[in-house]
Amino acid sequence: MSTEIKSDTKMLEALLCPITHSVLTYDARAKELISKKAKLAYPIRNGIPIMLASEARKLN
Repeated sequence: MSTEIKSDTKMLEALLCPITHSVLTYDARAKELISKKAKLAYPIRNGIPIMLASEARKLN
């Protein structure tokens, strides 16, 4: 599941935060894509990144 995201670095590089258009980092433990600029964590479900702000978790 999350290994698909991790192994496909080109896909990870192509994904940007939909709010800030900044680069995302991958958190393998939490299975999330992190936008440090927006302070949001986008979930990855069944190997699919959910890039909706309404589905993102707010970071402190």
